[in-house]
Amino acid sequence: MNKGQVRGIGALVLAVTFSFLGAHPAAAQIKSVQGSLSGVVRDIKGTPQLGASVQVIPESAASAAAIAFLTNTQGVFRGEKLTPGFYTVRVTLAGFLPTLEKHVRVSANLTTLVRIQLESMFASLEQLRRAPSASASEADDWKWVLRSASSARPVLQWMEDDPISASAVSSDSVAVEPVRGRVEFMDGARRPGSVSNLPASPATAFAYDQRLGPSSRLLLAGLVSYDSDSPAGGIATVWLPTGSLGAGPHTALVLRESKLGDFGPDFRGVRVDQGGSLVLGTGTVLEYGGEYVLVGLGHPASSIRPRMQLDARLSDDWHASLIFASMPSGPEPLEAQEGEAVNGLAAALNEMDAFPVLMWRGGRPVLESGFHEELAAERKLGRRGKLQVAAFHEDDSHVAVFGRGTNLPVADFFQDVYSNGFSYDGGSSSSWGTRAVYREKLSDDVELTALYAFAGALTPSSAAAGPLRELFRTAGRHSAGAKVTAKVPRLGTRVSAGYQWISGPTLSRVDSFGESLFDMEPYFHVGVHQRLPKFGPGRWEANAECDNLLAQGYVTLNSQDGRVTLMPAFRTFRGGLSLQF
Repeated sequence: MNKGQVRGIGALVLAVTFSFLGAHPAAAQIKSVQGSLSGVVRDIKGTPQLGASVQVIPESAASAAAIAFLTNTQGVFRGEKLTPGFYTVRVTLAGFLPTLEKHVRVSANLTTLVRIQLESMFASLEQLRRAPSASASEADDWKWVLRSASSARPVLQWMEDDPISASAVSSDSVAVEPVRGRVEFMDGARRPGSVSNLPASPATAFAYDQRLGPSSRLLLAGLVSYDSDSPAGGIATVWLPTGSLGAGPHTALVLRESKLGDFGPDFRGVRVDQGGSLVLGTGTVLEYGGEYVLVGLGHPASSIRPRMQLDARLSDDWHASLIFASMPSGPEPLEAQEGEAVNGLAAALNEMDAFPVLMWRGGRPVLESGFHEELAAERKLGRRGKLQVAAFHEDDSHVAVFGRGTNLPVADFFQDVYSNGFSYDGGSSSSWGTRAVYREKLSDDVELTALYAFAGALTPSSAAAGPLRELFRTAGRHSAGAKVTAKVPRLGTRVSAGYQWISGPTLSRVDSFGESLFDMEPYFHVGVHQRLPKFGPGRWEANAECDNLLAQGYVTLNSQDGRVTLMPAFRTFRGGLSLQF
């Protein structure tokens, strides 16, 4: 065999290899990155419409041709194996005006739900027969806003084998008015103990959802405190280019400022947060993000805080997650939240209270910091239950410890201006841990969450009296808790109550990431949200949240710095009124 024949055989082998590795995986990849579109068609009274003609038209010129559907007796249609991208949904039915829903996003391995409302063609004739009204015109414009508002945008969820039913898109959800703004009149702090958190004083907060162009949104939020001795304020903006939380990138900017007493310094803080999500292959979603924090209090302190979560759907019943996050864990990351309007407004308000704890060490400010790595697996149990097990590692460089005391060294204790409370840098801590969580929706109105965790936490030691930081050590602690969330029918009351037990004295949280993820607070905590009767524009709601009602977990220590009482969880109350419109 000469060299020419060898080269020819080699070229043939390479061609076949590249054909197998290139064409076939590409086809498999195209097959694996498909999504679904489901929807329900109703009239303005909420009645499902049978036999409506639905056309799903790709907005990309390179996509396939339009696909046609007919709605069933429940007004539901469903399209499978759609190429990810943006689509226009056109619905026609005899006796009704044609309706268009533009920029409906279909993502890989996800089902997009869309609700479409048809308007009778005789409605315009009825308007012409009526006498002109002296009031401002609002009928057609307001109905256009309703159809285009953020609450009517698609919602993404994992694809299930069961076909969509009428209960999946209830008539109640169609009748709910869109929420564009929110105002809160509150008193009390969400997470007290640091000047970098919102002050525990009467304050007014607002949030507004502003559309930018056909798809993007801008969430605006602000807060003003009424404490004349220590005023505070802040503003937050969240830009959503795709118009939805959790289904696209976001950029958040937060500015905060507060005055510490009549003669104290000014606290100024800036947060820049960037994140988003990507679909990788079959049933795999990557949520990524990071933030930069810069605070000033005489001296500057800064921190870069990356985060990442890789979720993989192993089967219909199994999910796995790989998590890397910066500590401490504040509100839920924006890329992990759903894109409903109410959640978006609440997320914008939470952004102002997501600064890490500010402490003193050696006369200079430092920020609470650390890293959390976790591997978790979740199994679906029946139709309403889920069980999650996780193993994690935490490596904290500056652990925040809170307490009360007087006449303490100002170089290491960040003392509150109007009380004997303080924040203190407890030093570094590193530990491994495990967690098991069971969640079940007992009924449509009742949900149960049970959590067990074993992890390391700062605990008091029996060493001889010295500097306070030398009395801390990292030891394993067990914690177990349960929480019930219920909604009272007709009254509209939402109640959550829970209790978390800890096996021994601790000075820091046992599993702060898990507690933040599943909204579980140490010891006894209660929350009540009561919707008030309609007495004006918008929807009014009274809120009350109480944490550590029994004042448990307090530890008293004598050190070289003085006598202090340390507490892993504050006894707090936060309440007020909320207006959504």
